[in-house]
Amino acid sequence: MNEPDEPSVPERRRGSGARLVYEQLRDEILDLRLAPGSPVDEVALADRFGLSRTPIREALVRLQGEGLVTALPNRSTLVAALDAASLPPFFDALVLMYRVTTRLAAEHHRPDDLGPIRSAQAEFAAAVAAQDALAMIATNAAFHAAIAAAGRNPYFAGLFERLLNDGRRLLRLYYDSYNDRLPPRFVEEHEDLIAAVAVRDIEAADRLARIHAEQIVEQVNRLMARRSDLAIDLDRIVVDK
Repeated sequence: MNEPDEPSVPERRRGSGARLVYEQLRDEILDLRLAPGSPVDEVALADRFGLSRTPIREALVRLQGEGLVTALPNRSTLVAALDAASLPPFFDALVLMYRVTTRLAAEHHRPDDLGPIRSAQAEFAAAVAAQDALAMIATNAAFHAAIAAAGRNPYFAGLFERLLNDGRRLLRLYYDSYNDRLPPRFVEEHEDLIAAVAVRDIEAADRLARIHAEQIVEQVNRLMARRSDLAIDLDRIVVDK
């Protein structure tokens, strides 16, 4: 009896194909190798990954849900734009969540909350030392999520997680402004936040969180004000098709 044919690579990867495409495109969008406003071609992606268009579309739907791509009425897809006009209310909410979640952590944390916070900080410091921008983005979010969880308010924690998620490309610009060599003082600011939370100094936690958030906002605003320079940089690093 003849043995059945070996399944093709795309068939074997069917279950994980959408996840692979999602993760690869997400990293390219966050790393600005796919520039804001650039087209996303389903056919080209299917050829690139050796998959049918179904998992490609599943990945794009997930990216759209995260605000990283935009589907147009003509069924074409673009990498979501960075809209300068929407930044002020976003930054207002972001700074507020930095402050609120850190204050609450100082007030309500339990002793066993400090371990995850310090562990996330160690991973962030390692990412900074490695000059790995995508790892910095992920570990920074994990650090602040651990602080938010220690504050015992799931509504604030959920909102902060959403804001950090929505701001991932802005953080990529922020790190890029330092050529991915983040100054040590910003790692030290995290340590100062941990120290204030650990001793339950609510006012110091609030003040340090505000300073930490506002310097990020100011740096990104300076970058966005140089729109022509920023556009050139983004065009330079678009992935070739």
